[in-house]
Amino acid sequence: MGYIAYNIRSPLVLIRGAMTAQLYVHDILKPHVLPLMLRLPGVILLQDNARPHTARVSQDCLRTVTTLSWSVRFPDLSPIKHIWDHPTSLNELEARLEQIWNKISQDIKQNLYGSMPGRIESCICAREDSTRF
Repeated sequence: MGYIAYNIRSPLVLIRGAMTAQLYVHDILKPHVLPLMLRLPGVILLQDNARPHTARVSQDCLRTVTTLSWSVRFPDLSPIKHIWDHPTSLNELEARLEQIWNKISQDIKQNLYGSMPGRIESCICAREDSTRF
């Protein structure tokens, strides 16, 4: 797992096996996400509706930060979703993730974040329909 912000990225954290809400809080939120969120005033956390993200223990952990509710109708809203290719094996995935993650340019991140107002506006206008994103 990893996160990006406009001018920063986390180290990539590889998780083997199923991600539970407890692992998400212990291995991702507390050591990585929360410290970053506290250093960046005004930052908003965007995550999808995966069970570890929506579980009570995760939501309780995030009660001190601002989050953006994720519509299940728009699974491609997050800028990070557009970074990954489609690997064919776990080994290839890990190697490819490390390679891609370490080469993400500032321009790519900034362009993805710059597109957020249009993405959000498109989601609002579309209501229950799909968007062009």
